[in-house]
Amino acid sequence: MRFVFKRSYDDDIRWFRHRTQMMYYLVLLGLAVALPWLLDDFFLGEATNVLIWAIAGMGLMLLTGHTGQVSLGHAAFMAVGAYTNAVMMQRGVPFIAALPLAGLITGIVGTIVAMPVLRLHGIYLAIATLAISVLAEDIIIIAEPFTGGVSGLAAPPIELFGMQVSRYGTPTAFYFITLVVLLAVLFAYRNLLRAPLGRAFAAIRDSEVSAQAMGVNIARTKAVSFGLSCTATGLAGALLGHFAGAFNHETFNIVLSIQLLLMIVIGGLGSIHGAFFGAMVIGFLPQVIAIGRDVTSSLFGLGSLTIPGIEAGVFALILVIFILFEPMGIYGRWLKIRTYFELFPFYRKGMFKRQKSYLKTERTR
Repeated sequence: MRFVFKRSYDDDIRWFRHRTQMMYYLVLLGLAVALPWLLDDFFLGEATNVLIWAIAGMGLMLLTGHTGQVSLGHAAFMAVGAYTNAVMMQRGVPFIAALPLAGLITGIVGTIVAMPVLRLHGIYLAIATLAISVLAEDIIIIAEPFTGGVSGLAAPPIELFGMQVSRYGTPTAFYFITLVVLLAVLFAYRNLLRAPLGRAFAAIRDSEVSAQAMGVNIARTKAVSFGLSCTATGLAGALLGHFAGAFNHETFNIVLSIQLLLMIVIGGLGSIHGAFFGAMVIGFLPQVIAIGRDVTSSLFGLGSLTIPGIEAGVFALILVIFILFEPMGIYGRWLKIRTYFELFPFYRKGMFKRQKSYLKTERTR
């Protein structure tokens, strides 16, 4: 059992609880850096896809997991990031400037959208953001001079330090670009949670009335949260555009928004780890299904076995299982397992029991 003795207020906002935890993350970082030499190009591409999903997941996790605002429209902001980045690069803006500008512009658009939308609560907020995702597809088609309409756009090749980078031509370089962006978003996210603004996000999530009583400007803080969330999502959208090579309005449809939300629910709401766990499920699930289908076909001599909709069905089954048996997601299950071994034999079965009642301060809403 490990005891962490806190001697100052700074201990509550440290990056790591203790040195052993810091070593674990350094080893994980080293593994991520060494991954191109451990995997072939195909699986390295899948790992890059997982990193892009993790960036988008962190964006939505900030809004939904840490501020408590449900969004079903983040695919629209991924589209804003992808199209903005591609259009700027086509007009001569270098990638090293186009990528952060795409994230910044997406964040500004998200903040403008948030001002009227975030006055809603609960299911009404979800419906409003869902409408944004539906409208985005029509707007992309209407704005054909910029977006290419139904035909879409082809992401220009990345020119970086005199080298041309693409998913298929130089998968290792593209992986490292995605990894650097991921680490930058992770660094900003982790520091934000340690700042007063991050504490304000958590206060709004737990009780808006109580947060307002403590002096938190609810409308402004929600708008800032939505804007920062869209910034990270826009960066993921820009990278997804380069990963896909070519994209149109169907790439960023409503299904993508639903997948993003389900991803953080499965991974574990309210934790950065949950975004990564959910991204691994989203990224590797299609390959696991494909491998399982091939193995089944070879064992039973079924030839080329194709089951329409199996990927969506398996994903829905996983979601139902987690909602019924582990609402805290994959990271929540890991916390329970770790706590069990840390406190054994003093672990209580009801330590993580869900609170069935709601706060009295929320009854005025």
